Amino acid sequence: MNTRRFGPDDVVPAAEIIRRGGLLGIPTETVYGLGANGLDPEAVANIFAAKGRPQDNPLILHIPSSAWLERYCRNIPDAAYALADRFWPGPLTMILERGDMVPDVVTAGLDTVGMRCPAHPVCRAILTAADLPVAAPSGNTSGRPSPTTAQHMLEDMDGKIDGIVDGGPCTVGVESTIIDLTVMPPRLLRPGGVTLEELRETLGEVAVDQAVRRLMGEGEHPRAPGMKYRHYAPKAPVTVVRGDPARGADYIRTHLEEGDGVVCFDEFAGQYPGHVVERLGPARDKAAQARHVFDALRAFDDTDVSAIWAQCPDDAGIGLAVANRLSKAAGFHIINVDEMGR
Repeated sequence: MNTRRFGPDDVVPAAEIIRRGGLLGIPTETVYGLGANGLDPEAVANIFAAKGRPQDNPLILHIPSSAWLERYCRNIPDAAYALADRFWPGPLTMILERGDMVPDVVTAGLDTVGMRCPAHPVCRAILTAADLPVAAPSGNTSGRPSPTTAQHMLEDMDGKIDGIVDGGPCTVGVESTIIDLTVMPPRLLRPGGVTLEELRETLGEVAVDQAVRRLMGEGEHPRAPGMKYRHYAPKAPVTVVRGDPARGADYIRTHLEEGDGVVCFDEFAGQYPGHVVERLGPARDKAAQARHVFDALRAFDDTDVSAIWAQCPDDAGIGLAVANRLSKAAGFHIINVDEMGR
């Protein structure tokens, strides 16, 4: 298959790929997505095939406005519209009761569906031109770090999909926040660009699913993307180091072996001579860390490092999303230097 490259002004021919049942790489503010007509079971099945994605991992439907919710969902709570008023368009996915027209392949057979209204202007233009809900997971081979540029996505999907639209680098850098509104209290299933603190400002009590901080078991069924399987992982094994940044940097330096690589806060990048180092961003700038985390992990696949040590922010704000992505990349192999010597 010849994968066509589109620029940000090529909205009409790009949308036509969606309308005729093809696969399209689309830019969003979070990561690049692999999109298809969310009402066409065959087109959606092709997403799973292109990614090598497990069939029990549900997808998200992307729509251009909250006015579309009633087309594909039922029993929509007031909380959904409160969240949409504040955060849509933006990096927030809401789990709602699915309508009859949503195919089983989108929801992995669940009675719920994830709905999102992305903020990227090119993505919104494509959704409007296609006049269809677009099912779209991240546009990477399943398990690899998510793509935040069109080139990243082409590394995984060139020749497997019909086209990709280059909308520039993603501004958030981690996937959307997912909140389940079919339970009380609402439950955070995946942290992202909308923070837990912001959700609680709008909704009051919000629970945090255990899968945010641990691996799901084989018998557990994910209610949203990114919950169950090892994700975001480079080829080399990752160890996450949490706690005080200076102590964490010291721990990494004293445990590094020849051939190891390091993901670290900018302030400590000069402490590992002779090793491949990728900068995560300043220790206090979690938004920068969110933008850089997948780029840093993906960069190691172009090296021969044998293992990767990664510094990690605390859970406040978007730090929870960065910590979640790093922890899943590491299979939750985590060392907390603040707990040593207690």
